[in-house]
Amino acid sequence: MRIAVLTVQGAFIEHEKMLHELGCETIELRQKKDLEQPFDGIVLPGGESTVQGKLIRELDMYDILKEKLDGGMPVLATCAGLILLAKDIANDDRRHFGTLPVRVKRNAYGRQLGSFHHEGEIKGIGTYPMEFIRAPYIEEVSDDVEVLAEVDGNIVAVRYKNQLAAAFHPELTGDARFHQMFLDICHGDRSRG
Repeated sequence: MRIAVLTVQGAFIEHEKMLHELGCETIELRQKKDLEQPFDGIVLPGGESTVQGKLIRELDMYDILKEKLDGGMPVLATCAGLILLAKDIANDDRRHFGTLPVRVKRNAYGRQLGSFHHEGEIKGIGTYPMEFIRAPYIEEVSDDVEVLAEVDGNIVAVRYKNQLAAAFHPELTGDARFHQMFLDICHGDRSRG
């Protein structure tokens, strides 16, 4: 299995390491021509969503990525990646891909001082170590979005069709179960078509 990781900005190396540990090949999406390679899923990592969104457009990658996401390409989005996918951002006028029917609040826990660790339940996984760094949370979901995890009443992980999104950083935990859940989505997508 080959997974494409967006590497224009942000915390992508840890995602690549975890995917390698799970037996996946990864490719880095740094420029438009990288999107010509075949791959089975996309990782949109944490980082700065505004910068990532700007670079994706400047590098002329937006339309191709949007087409792949609209077409059902499996995607794992963490922290800033969640913001890139969100249909609505409560405290920001910008929109990016808009494929995930949720409303997200950016920097919901405050800036750097709002970073924290939480051990909590993720549906289908069990107790999981969640690392939050200047994290968003999901304020509202449409009826067809499956809520996978909440922390203090705030939604922090969801699944919608082939999209798996988290407000936290599973790549920083040393626990590969969230990434495995994503790969299971990719495997299911491959078996359908």
